[in-house]
Amino acid sequence: QVQLVESGGGLVQAGGSLRLSCAASERTFRYSAMGWFRQAPGEERELVAAITWTGGSTYYANSVKGRFSISRDNAKNTLYLQMNSLKPEDTAVYYCAAAIDPVYGTRWYESAKFSSWGQGTQVTVSS
Repeated sequence: QVQLVESGGGLVQAGGSLRLSCAASERTFRYSAMGWFRQAPGEERELVAAITWTGGSTYYANSVKGRFSISRDNAKNTLYLQMNSLKPEDTAVYYCAAAIDPVYGTRWYESAKFSSWGQGTQVTVSS
């Protein structure tokens, strides 16, 4: 089982920035895709951003498009989420996830089977 460890969460004022990191316990070349999810209290978990590990295709939820950027460093087996212009509604626990099964199509992020998950990191944005 792949182990994923998130870091970089914290408390930031609205308009500020944070960069989340997700370190994988093994070589990430076997992943088809990785993503960042978030879950706020009383809300369902939502996919915020995702990236295919080989082709570099990305997906962003409309709520974060233009503010968040997902990237990967294959040499470091690490996934990142750069979050800029943060808003109070971005407050949530953010989770890193990895999919091993192949992904296909232009809407690959909808069918990706994210089977490995990190423990989550809290992001709190104050107004």
